[in-house]
Amino acid sequence: MGLQAINSLVDLCERAGQYVLVTDIPGEGASVVEGDVAVAVVSLQGDPGRCRATAAHEFGHLVIDDEYSSDLGIHSSRADREALLDAFAAELLLPSQVLTEERGASEEISRDQLIRLAARYRASWSLTIRQAAQAGVLSPESRRDWARSTPTRSEFMEAVGWAPQPDLEAVRVPPRYAHAVMEAWRRGTLTATRAVELMHGQITIADLPMGAEADVEP
Repeated sequence: MGLQAINSLVDLCERAGQYVLVTDIPGEGASVVEGDVAVAVVSLQGDPGRCRATAAHEFGHLVIDDEYSSDLGIHSSRADREALLDAFAAELLLPSQVLTEERGASEEISRDQLIRLAARYRASWSLTIRQAAQAGVLSPESRRDWARSTPTRSEFMEAVGWAPQPDLEAVRVPPRYAHAVMEAWRRGTLTATRAVELMHGQITIADLPMGAEADVEP
């Protein structure tokens, strides 16, 4: 993927072998691997940037295979592993090299530059601040001051012309899974009601082609 922003984390995870469901549940997220099937669930509660960070964190469980990886050490604590996965998620969403290149020859990256990157990469402000500090482009003083003033929607719009899009708000299930559900509905092996149920809020009956109401179960 290089240094490009990730448009859809659900799509990325599915292509890597993990099926993600985004739904309204308490907490943040969880994941598990059972045989050759990897799944994760991500809560819609919280701001969109935080949801993306959670999805990236759960993806890290699959990539790093933390429960069994000897690289982490069998004596590593759960807290250490979770911290590593948070670092992985941050680097996945907003690579350090992007921050370094954005700073250029300046001694420190500017707040406007960080706002622009947070919007383009759809990262939460807190994650963006942490990554900038980790990359060495932000002083401890600026990190402390800027962490207290989260950019407003108008600041994001002014920076790049659009506010960060709620990726996981609009996409609830993996795209290939969604395609399979729709194909099953077209073949008549699923009713419209069941197809909509399996899409977990990504579509409604009204989004299906004309005539779908005819097979809605009472």
